Amino acid sequence: MTMLQEKPRAQFARREALPVRRVPGWWSSLTVFLLWALGLFVVALWVSNGGITGMMTGTAGILNELGRLTGLAASYLLLVQVLGMARIPFVERAFGQDAVTRGHRITGFWSFWLMLAHIVLITLGYAADTQAGIWGTLVDFTLNYPAMLLAIAGTLALIMVVVTSLRVARRRMRYESWHLLHLYAFLGVGLALPHQLWTGRDFLASPAATVFWWSLYLGSIGAVLVFRVLKPLIGTLRAGLRVTKVEQLQPGVVQVTATGRHAAALQAQGGQYFNWRFAGPGFTRANPYSLSAAPRTHRDGSTDLRFTAAIVGDGSRRLATLRPGTRVSVEGPYGKMHAGAATRPGALLLGAGIGITPLRALLESLPTDPRTGRLEATIVQRHSDEHDLILADEIGRIADARGAQYYQLPGHRVRERASWLPEEYAHLADTEALLLLCPDIVDRDVYVCGGPGWMDAVAAALHRLHVPSNQIHIERFAL
Repeated sequence: MTMLQEKPRAQFARREALPVRRVPGWWSSLTVFLLWALGLFVVALWVSNGGITGMMTGTAGILNELGRLTGLAASYLLLVQVLGMARIPFVERAFGQDAVTRGHRITGFWSFWLMLAHIVLITLGYAADTQAGIWGTLVDFTLNYPAMLLAIAGTLALIMVVVTSLRVARRRMRYESWHLLHLYAFLGVGLALPHQLWTGRDFLASPAATVFWWSLYLGSIGAVLVFRVLKPLIGTLRAGLRVTKVEQLQPGVVQVTATGRHAAALQAQGGQYFNWRFAGPGFTRANPYSLSAAPRTHRDGSTDLRFTAAIVGDGSRRLATLRPGTRVSVEGPYGKMHAGAATRPGALLLGAGIGITPLRALLESLPTDPRTGRLEATIVQRHSDEHDLILADEIGRIADARGAQYYQLPGHRVRERASWLPEEYAHLADTEALLLLCPDIVDRDVYVCGGPGWMDAVAAALHRLHVPSNQIHIERFAL
C-alpha cells in the first residue's frame, strides 16, 4: 500500500512493562456449558413433571403443556439476562463487552417472545376447558390467581424495555434516558416471575424443582446485589478517587484524570472501561468511558485513571465543567479490550474517531517480545478530518518508544459500499487493505473500536480473511 505512509514519530520516555492479567480461554467454554446444561435441566424438569404425557390428552393438553414449556424457557432466559446484567467478573472477563451485549440482546428478545407465547398458549389452553371463553379466562387469571396483577405489571415493564431497545427507538433517545429505562428490566423480571414460584406446577411438583428454581432466583438477585451494588460501592470507597485534571483537548473532546490513594486495587488494565459517576448534578447517571492511558502509579502509592471522551450528550457535556477535587464513583473495570485477552504475540489495533482512545492505552500496555524488547504491533487510526484526530502525538511517541508501526487513514468513509476505508482508498477491497497494512493478520490479535457501522465493516472483512473469532476483540456500548 504505497500511498499509506507510516507516521513519523517523536521520542517517548520508555516505561517498565505493566503486569498483564491473562484471561484463561476455558472460562468462556465453561460458562456456555453451564448455561446449556441448566437450560436442558429445565426441559428435563418439564418432562419429568408430565410434560409429554400431558400433551396426549387433547387440544387443551397440548396448549397447556406448550404454555408451561414456553413459560419455563422464558423464565430461565429472563434470569440469564439478569445474570448478564449483574456484570459478574468471571463472565465479563471471559466474554468482553461486545459478546455480552450481543448475548443480552438475543436472549432478551427470545425471552420476550417466549413470554408472550406462554401467555397466549396458557390462556387458550385454559379457555378450551371452560365455558368462560378467552376474555373470561383472562379475567379469572387476573382476579383469582396469586400474583397475577404483579405479573401483568412486570410484563408491561418488559414490553417497554423491549420497545425502547429496538434500534429505531434507540437511535432517537439520549443514552442517559435509554439507560434509565433499561433498568426497568430488573423491575419487570421481579414482578413477572413470582406468580410461577407460588402457583406454577413445575416449581412445586418436586423438591428438586423447588430447590432449583428458588436457588436460581436467589442466586440471580444475590449476583445483582453483590456485583452491581456492593462491589462498586466497596471499590469506590477503597479507591478514594477524585478528579485531578480536566483538559479540553480540542473542540468536542474532553480528557479527565482521576487519582486515588488506593485506585490500584481496582486492578484496571489499559483499554478497559468503567462506568463513571461524578459528585453533584447527574450523579445518579453512570456513563461508560474507556481508559485512554494505562493506569499510572506514583511514588506515593496513588494511581491515576484517565479517560478521553467526545461530548455527545448530557453526561459527557458535564465533563468539561468538572473541577479538581470532585469525588468520583466507578463500576468496573469491564471489557475485554486489554492485553490479558491476547491469544497471539502480535497485535493489530484499528480505531476510528474517539474509538482510538482505548487502543492508545492498549498500545502502552501490550507486552513486548522478551527477546527483542520491542512490540510486535500495528496501530491504525481512522479520522474524518483534523478535528477527529485524537491523541495522535501520544500514539506516535508510544509507537516510537515501543517499536510499533503507526498509520493514519484520513478522510470520510467510502460511500458506495459498506467499508471501513476512507474514500481515498475506495479502489481497494477492505480485505486487501488489511493485508497491506498487516500481512500476517491471521496470526495476530485484532482490537477494533469505533462507530457501530465502521466496526461492522471491519469485522466483516476480518471474517472474510478467516481471522479466528477468538482473536477479534471488539467493544460496543449500545444494545
